[in-house]
Order: sequence, then C-alpha cells, then structure tokens
Amino acid sequence: MSNHFTGLSLGPPLGDQRLDLCDLYAFQSPGDPARTAIILNANPSADGFHPDAIYRVNIDTDGDLLTDIAFSYVFSPVKDGRQTASAYLAKGAESRSPEPVGTRIVSDAEVSFGSRPNIVKAGNYTFFWGTRSDAFFFDFDGIKNLFDTRGKRNFTEPHLTLGKSPWTGVDSNTEANVFSTAVELPTSEFGGKTIRVWGRCSLRQDGKLIHVDRAGHPSVSSFFNTDDTKEEYNAGEPVNDRERWLEMFIHLMGHTGDYTREEAIAAIDAHGILPDVLSFDPTRPAQYPNGRVFTDDVINFRLAFLTKGACPPDGLSPHTDTLEVFPYLGPPHEKMG
Repeated sequence: MSNHFTGLSLGPPLGDQRLDLCDLYAFQSPGDPARTAIILNANPSADGFHPDAIYRVNIDTDGDLLTDIAFSYVFSPVKDGRQTASAYLAKGAESRSPEPVGTRIVSDAEVSFGSRPNIVKAGNYTFFWGTRSDAFFFDFDGIKNLFDTRGKRNFTEPHLTLGKSPWTGVDSNTEANVFSTAVELPTSEFGGKTIRVWGRCSLRQDGKLIHVDRAGHPSVSSFFNTDDTKEEYNAGEPVNDRERWLEMFIHLMGHTGDYTREEAIAAIDAHGILPDVLSFDPTRPAQYPNGRVFTDDVINFRLAFLTKGACPPDGLSPHTDTLEVFPYLGPPHEKMG
C-alpha cells in the first residue's frame, strides 16, 4: 500500500477504500521476457471495486507524458458476493480521454473473490481482477514513530533521533489483502522504448467524472503531500507535474533532508520523481526505479531519498507468497472472525 493515505486526514480518497489506489508494479513476465506485466492494486479493505469508478492504466510510449495506450476497467455492483469486470483498450489520441473508450476487449468477466484466480485472455492480452495477498511490506508503527503523526494529517515532517531507529522490525502487512488488476501484454507494443506508466481512479459523481487518486512512484503522493495539496495532486496530470509541484518538493526536501535547492533538484532529476510516473525500460531487469517488483523495499528507498540517507533501513524482508505465474500475487489471506 505504498500509495495509501492519499486522501484527507491520512484516509482514503473521499473516505472510500474502494477508490484508494495502493500499488503500481511493472516488470518482465518471469515465464516470457517478451511480455510485460502491469499490476495496479486498489482497496485495502478487499471487498470489491467501486461500480461508479474507472480504474485505469496509462502508458506513455514516446516520452511526451501523454497516454498512448490505456486500459480502462469498469465493474458491476457487488451482488450476492459476485462482481463482473469489463476492459477497454484505447490507443493514440483516443487513449487520452478519461472515459472508458476504445475497444471493449473483455465483457462482464467474473471478478475473483476466492483463492482460485479467474484468468481472462483476450487476443494477446491476459487479465485478472480480484482479491489477492498484498505484496507490499512496511513497518507502519515505525513510520508513525518517524513522523510522529499524533494530531497531524500528513507524513511530511520526519523526526530522526540521533542514534535511535524508529523501526519496530514488524511487518504490518503480512495478513493484508488488496483488490488487484493485472494485465500482461507483448512488450513489442511499446515500440522498443522505455515506457512511463501511471494508474488513475476516477469516480462518476453527479454526472461528472472526478479524478480521485493516481499512482506512479511508490510513496511520492503519500509522503510529499498534505491535506492542502492532496486533492489537487490526485486530480493532476503528469505532463503538468514538474511546473506545478517542483517548488513544493524542493521546499519539503529542505525540511526532511536539509537539501539545498540545487541538491533537491539534482536528486529529483536523478530518480525521475517528477513527473510522478513509473518508468520502465524492458530491456533491463525490473527493479525500482526501473519498473517495480515485489521484492523492492520502496519504503527504505523513499525515506532514504527524503532524509538524504539519514534514515536507517527498516530491516524487513519481502513476502514469500508471491507467484512466478500470472497473476503473480498470492492467494488472499482468509479473513478472521
């Protein structure tokens, strides 16, 4: 849930967990390096997708930060423990519409609520939608120690005590589930280039489509924003990110890591933090910040970035229940009680 806490007061967007984008991954298929998997997770409550929302994977193939390939997912209401998914594929200028446009390549496929995944094939594309074990690992109590969130509504003021680690050594996410969307496609569709990927969740409300969350780099949206900026940031487009958010990021990094202006800009550029999109060169092994895989300790990465290396590692290990086959995330944990 590296993209968690993007709503107001450290909550989900609009107070609805179903609208909360949790994690974005991009990597080569373990079984076929000529294919790329893109996973966008949502809803840490794992009780379904929002029927009035559009969950969307945007792919820029030419570096202009405009969508060239879009997979849009829409869902029926949950009824009697069942839900269906439909997928739309749009390319070129049409893909830049926020609506689920293009070709409807999957219609009313069953969403998986149990341990057995319903895998759907449509031409060269493979899809999955449903509940899975969350691969993200983090020490939430340690993060609260680091940021001292009592009475606060953001994660933008770390408090490092010299010689004292904030970490508890306990992974808070070992029994967590998410609702996952996964697509696997031929890497050749990217034209042999580095792609830039971002997730989007939009909600149709009172006849209007509102962008309520987005996901690119892990923990950037969560750790760089306050309640004053979250809604605007969530609704923004990557093509505008640098102009709109660079000065705010520089200011924040001056507080979190004692960065000078020049150091902050150099670090932002070196890691490609702005625009807030996940870059992936499929000719190189995936490991964040080149795409993202389940073993990446992105919390270590982000806090080291924010504090200019002053925050010690959390010491956690990746989860061991991920799979080498699609949809790659393990079966969901059984709910207790």
